[in-house]
Amino acid sequence: MMRHWGLTSWRRADPAQAQIPASRVAQVGSDGSVRKDGAITPDGHIVNTSYTVNSPHPPAMDAPGQRGQLVPELDAPTIGDRLSERGVSWKWYAGGWDAALAGRADDTFQFHHQAFAFFRRYADGTEGRRLHLADETAFLSDLHAHPLPAVSFIKPLGVDNEHPGYASLLTGQAHVASLVSALQQSPEWRSTAVIITYDENGGRYDHVPPPAGDRWGPGVRVPAIIVSPLARRHLVDHTRYETVSILRLIERRWGLEALGERDEKANDLTAAFAFD
Repeated sequence: MMRHWGLTSWRRADPAQAQIPASRVAQVGSDGSVRKDGAITPDGHIVNTSYTVNSPHPPAMDAPGQRGQLVPELDAPTIGDRLSERGVSWKWYAGGWDAALAGRADDTFQFHHQAFAFFRRYADGTEGRRLHLADETAFLSDLHAHPLPAVSFIKPLGVDNEHPGYASLLTGQAHVASLVSALQQSPEWRSTAVIITYDENGGRYDHVPPPAGDRWGPGVRVPAIIVSPLARRHLVDHTRYETVSILRLIERRWGLEALGERDEKANDLTAAFAFD
């Protein structure tokens, strides 16, 4: 699995409202070298840590002079939108979500990891947020209530995400194992595929140079583990994948329109499964 950065545009539907703070824009030389790092590329793409104007975001960002640094609500389509258009149920479950919304965020809660919160359709007070964004604890509640949404995304709390510097690999792996075990003991299991993947992989970067790509990647190799009664047993799949291969699998499964050129062209993980 090749890493591919998740990117979106700072621009809003109304370009006149897209006020990008100059202090946040990277400066790039004519030779492509970075002269000054920044969260926004010169052509308006978010590439580093940024926070949404929606909740939750760090309380310090509400201080005078700071709110202008927040990313305005975005309007680009998401995989959630594509699923909803087809009437396919889905949820994003985030560790520590409820506490962060209540202003009591865990010290390791990663505000900028809450992808859907950046988008207008899932902004504060919207029906989209109520239906689709939930605390990770709700995953187990939904699992026991049966059935789960057709597509579930789980973003663990920082302490459980195996990120170097503030998380333990063993703690994160035990957390994932507990979720998988709960699924395996439920009626959902016989038709479920779990895809576990990473970005930093605990800081253990791969020694193999990434293949040639475009300005966005691919990046270094990261693990992807498929656990499912539908998976090929004991298979190490040598097909080239990217993170967006997960999107492509979802799109193929439910006949969804691709979000962009990269996911449309990505291999879709089906080679790892033994479908009848």
